[in-house]
Amino acid sequence: MWLKRRKKENRRFLPVREQKDPARGVFTRRALLFMAVQTVALGELGRRLYKIQIEDGDHYARMAAKNRISKRLLAPPRGRIVDRYGVALANNKENWRALLMPEETTDVTGTIERFSSIIPLDERDRTRIAREMRHQRRFVPVMLRDFLSWDEMARIELNAPSLPGVLIDVGTRRVYPEGELLAHIIGYVAPPNEKDVARSALLALPGMRVGRAGIEQSQDDNLRGTAGSVEMEVNAVGRVMSELNREEGVPGEEISLTIDRALQQKVLNAIGDQTASAVVMDCQNGEVLAMVSTPSFDPSLFDSGVSHAQWIEWTNNQRTPLINKAVAGVYPPGSTFKPAVAMAALESGLVSPTDRFFCPGHLDVGGTRFHCWSRWGHGSVDLHLALKYSCDVYFYEVARRIGMERIAATAHKFGLGTQLDIELPHTRTGLIPTPAWRQAHHHHWNGGDTIVSGIGQGFVQVTPLQLATYTARIASGRAVQPHLVRAINGEIGKQVQPDHWPTLDMPDRYLAALRSGMFAVINEPHGTAPKARLDLPGITMAGKTGSAQVRRVSRALRESGHFNSANLPWEYRPHALFICFAPYDSPRYAVSVVIEHGNAGADAAAPLARTIMRDTLLRDPVTHTTPPPESVADASSLVSDP
Repeated sequence: MWLKRRKKENRRFLPVREQKDPARGVFTRRALLFMAVQTVALGELGRRLYKIQIEDGDHYARMAAKNRISKRLLAPPRGRIVDRYGVALANNKENWRALLMPEETTDVTGTIERFSSIIPLDERDRTRIAREMRHQRRFVPVMLRDFLSWDEMARIELNAPSLPGVLIDVGTRRVYPEGELLAHIIGYVAPPNEKDVARSALLALPGMRVGRAGIEQSQDDNLRGTAGSVEMEVNAVGRVMSELNREEGVPGEEISLTIDRALQQKVLNAIGDQTASAVVMDCQNGEVLAMVSTPSFDPSLFDSGVSHAQWIEWTNNQRTPLINKAVAGVYPPGSTFKPAVAMAALESGLVSPTDRFFCPGHLDVGGTRFHCWSRWGHGSVDLHLALKYSCDVYFYEVARRIGMERIAATAHKFGLGTQLDIELPHTRTGLIPTPAWRQAHHHHWNGGDTIVSGIGQGFVQVTPLQLATYTARIASGRAVQPHLVRAINGEIGKQVQPDHWPTLDMPDRYLAALRSGMFAVINEPHGTAPKARLDLPGITMAGKTGSAQVRRVSRALRESGHFNSANLPWEYRPHALFICFAPYDSPRYAVSVVIEHGNAGADAAAPLARTIMRDTLLRDPVTHTTPPPESVADASSLVSDP
């Protein structure tokens, strides 16, 4: 008993730490569980950090850079167009514009509306923007406004925090230093439409332009270039902080033309305010040195947008300023067609140069009388005199004898009524009619159709460029083709060599007979164009007049003796035409002139052609590798080898 009591007393005095606590085990289990949870959480965190920083580090670095860096494509500079001496005819000029990067804003519509409250957008701008937003990818910038002023740029920058994705960019616009002088040759550019973008994604870039006429259109692929790119650092609201990297695009190729800008200006000055067209061409290789069509237009208006009022003014103008009359204007050639008819007759073997026909002033066929331009007639004439006097009756009779098929075949060999291989769009072929053509249109061809075609009337239609080509082929005896592109990026084409073009399949003696008759027109007494005679020592010119009626004149009116076409309203007067080449002994240049409703070729077109040829010979652009002086003191030095 004593021993048990003693043990109880000793247990009462044990240290506290040796006493058993019932809650101690519970605490230990909780601590272990918490430590386990912490260990798992830290492990998972470590695993995630490893995945983010090591495994996916590059991915997130790119995402971070994307938030900081804005990268976009740059429209390449469009290639220049220059004349034969390197004078700029189409160039580029910097301009400021506002772009929207759709991928950098979550509310495109709201951004556009806020932008419009700062820089007003008209209905045309809104329609264009909506169209581009529908058809372009989000990473392709959309142009909000072009041609910004300094004040407009300042307002955009000031409101940048409320315009996410909007940035100011420098672009280029197309400029034409010569304005209306070369509008029909150079053409113009305009923003691409949906069909253009579908053909080439490059055209979706802001600032890209598409050639719509002239060389700009025919050489569009060469002028377009290759896109570049730029990387810019932006802040949280999208404002550009700095440019990190830029890779410039490859500019389009430089197109060098055969045109002499100064000669073009001289031709335009000579034409004045007449509605006319004129072409100056190298007889040996087909280079077009000048091509003028009046009136003209300002091509720069198309880059920024032509107003509706301006478009109505152009399209309602009966003088058709938008049409290049040299290649798209078709006219009856009148008597300028007679050398082609003469060659057809000579090649047929049915008529010789010495055969003579009597001209009493008219030719009666059946019940129809076909008048000569001279009421009194020309008497007995051969080929030489028929060309010199431009006798209609001679060519009526010749056409009746040989038929229209032979005339058409020869005219085509001279380039009339054919598609000429020149680097211009929208060229017309004209028409050399035949019985088969007439029948294909469900009409009968009669003898009268052949007779009037013999003097370049009826259904015959040609362009001024075809007339210049026709003249050059008569002068050179070669099948030259007109062309405007002389070199691309400095590489000169083969066609500038005279021997590049084959000779015509025509006897030289017959070509010489045509040239002799055309020489007589200007230089022999009683020729039809004494006003075209050159005053340059040692140089003579050959040519042919033409007057093409645009309405029928009745027999009674003709025989009344009181008819004068100069008294008719302008739109009813005949067209005045003239073709010529010089120097006669060594042909180098061919000129064609068409004055709409100019009345008489001998009185209106011949003096104009003389002035143009004189200016051309004094400049002599073919033999100069640098711009020649405006005048030449010693004109005798102009007689040169072909």
